[in-house]
Amino acid sequence: MDATSFGPLVQEDQARGLFQVARTAFTSAGIMDAEYAQVFDKCWLYLGHESEVAKKGDFIMRTVARRKILMTHDQNGVIGAFFNTCPHRGAEVCREHAGNSKHFTCLYHGWIFGNDGKLKNLPGAERYAADFQAQGRGNLVPVPRFANYRGLCFIAFDPAICPIEEYLGNAKEYLDLVVDQSEAGMTIVQGMQEYSIRANWKLLVENSNDGYHAVMTHATYLDYLANTHALDKEVALRGVGRELGNGHAVVEYSSPWGRPVANWIPKWGQEGKQEMEAIHARLIALHGRERADRMCFKNRNLLVFPNLVINDIMAITIRTFFPLKPDFMHVNGWCLAPTQESAWARQYRIDNFLEFLGPGGFATPDDVEALESCQAGYQNAWEVGAGWNDISKGMGMDPSYDDEAQMRSFWKEWNRRVAPAAIKGGK
Repeated sequence: MDATSFGPLVQEDQARGLFQVARTAFTSAGIMDAEYAQVFDKCWLYLGHESEVAKKGDFIMRTVARRKILMTHDQNGVIGAFFNTCPHRGAEVCREHAGNSKHFTCLYHGWIFGNDGKLKNLPGAERYAADFQAQGRGNLVPVPRFANYRGLCFIAFDPAICPIEEYLGNAKEYLDLVVDQSEAGMTIVQGMQEYSIRANWKLLVENSNDGYHAVMTHATYLDYLANTHALDKEVALRGVGRELGNGHAVVEYSSPWGRPVANWIPKWGQEGKQEMEAIHARLIALHGRERADRMCFKNRNLLVFPNLVINDIMAITIRTFFPLKPDFMHVNGWCLAPTQESAWARQYRIDNFLEFLGPGGFATPDDVEALESCQAGYQNAWEVGAGWNDISKGMGMDPSYDDEAQMRSFWKEWNRRVAPAAIKGGK
């Protein structure tokens, strides 16, 4: 069924408390094409963290929205991003995921580039115009826009895009609550997790800030915490979901599990209690009690439109994901931590991260199974008249963390950008 034959992709009726998304949005190749043209090519996209290129010569190589990107820290101390393609014949100039180097050499014809992107050596230079290098035609091509917001590095393929601070808008408040947990800055814990899910990428958007599914889908994890005394039974899952504008959204809530920023649980013993109390006291001195308590005792599942998720929960994860097919996505995940965190706190942070958030943890396999089950169910969509997802929970009511306002925030912006192009483009 093509996109012109069923009308709108998103239906909203405040009076009836109705918000629905057409399931074709999860299955149509034409809609995915429209998403690349209207979303991924026109939004700020997360590339990496400045700590991943902390020293001069450091680099990382990433695939972002189907482009090969090279992020470098050059010899002048400047962090930037370039398309990882030789201007001569197009071969990749870097084939390693990360490392440290002053130069990149194209394997095809031996052109050599500095980590500032400039062509340094040209085999057979005498056969080119005398001013060939001066013209800049042989330099690596920088991405149209690069921005660093408090260590989080973004790129955009639209040169006319608004500044990153304007784009982030109200999401900055929640990013700051993460970054300000350490006056020495934050760092990516070494390593990256990569996996794929046989489901549409927007299902992971919804799942990442969905408080509604936790008790059901992750019941095994909550039982595990209870059996190992790794939770505070006096604390309930409770909070609010918020629309932040520009498609960004957050759910902020209390929870019974320990947080190495300063939320102690009995399992961590007296050593852990002293450590957590010291962190809490330091954050109070830096930010005041109200903000420090919010950092330490509240969790945040934040979506920066379209596909950056930062979950500041029992550990901090940064996650991005891009569609390869309408029913297939590639996911990257990283663990973020305070730079000067103690060895004790770092160990518990990593344990928490792997235990719940990693591909082999309690949460991720559960979520993958649920999302793939949704995708399988969409095969029934139009044949049996089951063509819509309902995302109306909490409409017109006081906000709760297990409502769906945060998902509606994403879908409104997605619909504004994608629907006209998808309907015009067809299938």
